[in-house]
Amino acid sequence: MSAPAVSKGGGGASGAEPILSARNLVKHFPVRSTGLIRRQVGVIHAVCDVSFELLEGETLGLVGESGCGKSTTARLVLNLIKATSGEVFYGGKDVTALSPKQLRTLRRDLQIVFQDPYASLDPRMPVNEIVAEPLRIHDMYDKGGRELVRDLLRTVGLKPEHGNRFPHEFSGGQRQRIGVARALALRPKVLVLDEPVSALDVSIQAGVLNLLDELQAELGLSYLFVSHDLSVVRHTADRIAVMYLGRIVETGPAADLFERPGHPYTQALISAIPLPDPRKERARERITVVGDLPSPADPPSGCRFRTRCPKFAAELTEDERRRCVDDIPELVGRGQGHPVACHYAEQKVLI
Repeated sequence: MSAPAVSKGGGGASGAEPILSARNLVKHFPVRSTGLIRRQVGVIHAVCDVSFELLEGETLGLVGESGCGKSTTARLVLNLIKATSGEVFYGGKDVTALSPKQLRTLRRDLQIVFQDPYASLDPRMPVNEIVAEPLRIHDMYDKGGRELVRDLLRTVGLKPEHGNRFPHEFSGGQRQRIGVARALALRPKVLVLDEPVSALDVSIQAGVLNLLDELQAELGLSYLFVSHDLSVVRHTADRIAVMYLGRIVETGPAADLFERPGHPYTQALISAIPLPDPRKERARERITVVGDLPSPADPPSGCRFRTRCPKFAAELTEDERRRCVDDIPELVGRGQGHPVACHYAEQKVLI
């Protein structure tokens, strides 16, 4: 169980404008044969028709199990990998269509904090140089860069006098704070947080999450928070988008999604979160997902979740199952108060 964080209490002001939006993002990776002549024999359907909006000052949680395409989506948003199709808009510009020179300017506003604090920092560089690197790349270091680096280290809870140390001299939580400081060096407006606490001990996670909360309130940042852990995202995100095998299957305000989950996959994720009250834990309904995640190289037709759906075999008629096999469910409102991509969505109270 991940460490709790202080609840945000509602970022992303009502009526706020989208600062970042993705439309119909698709990413396919080629599968090639082995041997001397490597021919394409298939494709990995990593991301399929994903759309979402990130509002100014809010945190959007992108949640799903490993292999669902959430980290690939995060990299598509930043154009770190090229989309097969689709668009990403920031400041009225399609990020996917920008030239390298235009992208260089845009990167000041869009930054990322990577999952692994051990692998994301250059072990040969002292911390001062790691944090200063974005400033040097964008020719901003000569304008008070030295003092800015010291201020950034203070901002993330580190001592400026430790800036001459190397990454291996810090703990995992401190390294992730260094990564946050580097991401903040250019004063970005959007931070993509790719599993920022999954590699940290439980006792350290809450400190990093609370730091991100404080920075958002102080600097007005917008976060795209990628995670496999709904218990973390519940206390961090204003809205949540749940991904399964490359598609968003449910999205809505965090409180609504936890109180009225409609998709069986979301219900299974929520029911797996332990409750602190043993009596409630024993009494509540458990929804389990059976089987392994299907291969993204050969995803199921129709509803991609049907091969693991507890309702598919136990509750649906033959005609209803046929619809799940033949038709891809649209992400639309179905009575839960937020969009759900399930033909037979049914609200359940699980927490």
